Amino acid sequence: MTLVSEHIELDTRERILEVAARLFREIGYQKTTVADIAKVLRMSPANVYRFFDSKKAIHEGVARTLMGGVEEAAQAIANRPGSAAFRLRELLSTVHRMNSERYVGDSKLHEMVEIAMEEDWDVCVTHMEQITGTIGSVIAEGAASGEFEVADLQVAALCACTGMMRFFHPQMIAQCANKPGPSIDQMIDFVIAGLSPRAKGTGK
Repeated sequence: MTLVSEHIELDTRERILEVAARLFREIGYQKTTVADIAKVLRMSPANVYRFFDSKKAIHEGVARTLMGGVEEAAQAIANRPGSAAFRLRELLSTVHRMNSERYVGDSKLHEMVEIAMEEDWDVCVTHMEQITGTIGSVIAEGAASGEFEVADLQVAALCACTGMMRFFHPQMIAQCANKPGPSIDQMIDFVIAGLSPRAKGTGK
């Protein structure tokens, strides 16, 4: 395959995903068919299937694009200069804000993500691993500088991510919006306090 044909194929794949995402928002995940996507693109359904072997593969591609945006934003924050606590705070609040805006505020996309998580799509598992890894990299830098005190970096990253699940998971964000519980800032304070060095000489 030539570079030109590879570029055309990549461009077509991206256009299919863009149209699919738009239709998911407009008419819903369940109601959107491959024929609907093909019609907007003025392609045949068979041609769409040349690029994605199933309807589920298109859905996964849309989810991958949406989740990839969150991952890139998180990594950009992790790469910035500054204290680990400041970057961790910014990272956690940004993941929450982006997931709220992308999924909870948009009922049609929320439906898509809800089904994806129920079916345990690999893309969802990969996304959480990626976010946990990025959180872990900031914690590791804080531990190296003495800003954090961590016995096991992997466990610390998993605990931080699990502690934030109410604010990360689209379904939990929606379900817990009007229920009692800590605010996002209170939860982040709690996570950072758990990573901070313990006071010495307390007798405990």
